[in-house]
Amino acid sequence: MYAMKYMNKQQCIERDEVRNVFRELEILQEIEHVFLVNLWYSFQDEEDMFMVVDLLLGGDLRYHLQQNVQFSEDTVKLYVCEMALALDYLRSQHIIHRDVKPDNILLDEQGHAHLTDFNIATIIKDGERATALAGTKPYMAPEIFHSFVNGGTGYSFEVDWWSVGVMAYELLRGWRPYDIHSSNAVESLVQLFSTVSVQYAPTWSKEMVALLRKLLTVNPEHRFSSLQDMQAAPSLANVLWDDLSEKKVEPGFVPNKGRLHCDPTFELEEMILESRPLHKKKKRLAKNRSRDGSRDSSQSENDFLQDCLDAIQQDFVIFNREKLKRSQELTNEPLPAPETAATVEATADSEEEPVALPACRSICPSGGSS
Repeated sequence: MYAMKYMNKQQCIERDEVRNVFRELEILQEIEHVFLVNLWYSFQDEEDMFMVVDLLLGGDLRYHLQQNVQFSEDTVKLYVCEMALALDYLRSQHIIHRDVKPDNILLDEQGHAHLTDFNIATIIKDGERATALAGTKPYMAPEIFHSFVNGGTGYSFEVDWWSVGVMAYELLRGWRPYDIHSSNAVESLVQLFSTVSVQYAPTWSKEMVALLRKLLTVNPEHRFSSLQDMQAAPSLANVLWDDLSEKKVEPGFVPNKGRLHCDPTFELEEMILESRPLHKKKKRLAKNRSRDGSRDSSQSENDFLQDCLDAIQQDFVIFNREKLKRSQELTNEPLPAPETAATVEATADSEEEPVALPACRSICPSGGSS
């Protein structure tokens, strides 16, 4: 089974989010890893863009924090190591995630962690540096704020490892190492990191504190920021990395399989407030086509919107990971490039029927952090 996320094209245009959606699709189509939420299919119709991804039923870490789950050091250490493997893979693909936080880490039914949401991820190559102010403030590394305020050389992969440190601290203590909120001015945050020291709980083991200190090092040059750093750390000397990469290490926290690991009230409200529900799509599209056919040829205030919708329809990339894998297995050649709407139209006569997908609504979101 899979999870399906759908995004209304008109709303994406109005919110100026089309570029982010296309970038996320571009990245997800090129990557696959055991500790990521992987994309399997992408497709579209006149109204919406669809992404079909791994179905993870264990809920996100934000939800479990809100449920006052007490995470042990061993459990948090496992999450950190699984994220280390994910970030090491992303670095090999030249990708900075830029939004690692409990909200974006989903658990599977066995309790393993998977990183999701590449909406603001970026690709850097050949020694490039990122410079944009992007992320969720409480989890953003000091160099992101410093680069924005003072200029300089920008930032790189190290920022994601800082975010892992903030997440790990929060899971253990219930609050974050710095009192940062979305309303804080960027300039004040630059000053904060140079004046405030992180306070570690006296009940934590020396090994855990040592690991957190290396992840929460303000200077990125001295921060743990690679799998090699982690594997060489004395505090992680007993980690069986090969077993870990194959999910053979049993998590200390396993979500209850008899519970819904999201807020059902939020989900019900979302369904009630949804102005363009999927179950009414067929009737709505037929009505729209009839209206479009009877419209005169004069210019209207909706022409710009229609031009944008046409551009999305033309440029959207259709993706089928299973089909590409079969093709690679048969030919033993590199995966062919994903198809745009234009190439699909050109080869429509020779295409096989699309596979019916067992899919469900997107995994329930939980309340975001400030």
